[in-house]
Amino acid sequence: MDLALLGRTLMKLGEAAIPTEGIGAHGTSAQSVIIVAADIKAHPGTPVKDIALRTGFPQSKVSACVARLREAGAVEAVVDPADRRRTLLSPAGEVSPRVAEIRSADVDGVLADVLADPARLAEVKAALRVLAEQLDPSVLARLGG
Repeated sequence: MDLALLGRTLMKLGEAAIPTEGIGAHGTSAQSVIIVAADIKAHPGTPVKDIALRTGFPQSKVSACVARLREAGAVEAVVDPADRRRTLLSPAGEVSPRVAEIRSADVDGVLADVLADPARLAEVKAALRVLAEQLDPSVLARLGG
């Protein structure tokens, strides 16, 4: 499996594990929202325009992702004191119930369903944990969409 396919597979597995009950339809993908959230986490106090430049997404797509993140209580927006026409985005100070629900999503079932040998679930999860610990948390924002 090449790196691009592995990355796409892991992203789709993560999306499948996110609980979606009661959130309604949205015009943005979970992948886009995750990339924008990672960018905001790596660059707190940032305007939409800068997120668009770093991710390569159009400003309208970033704004739609930010709307979803605000709805979930994952980000906070404040008026830029230097330019009152801009809004600065940062991760929320407190974890909202929706964010807590997403963070606690159990990926075991989703992962076990796609493993060639489901008995190796613990081994695969341990390997993924090692990989996650070695990656720079701002990697999604640096790599863009």
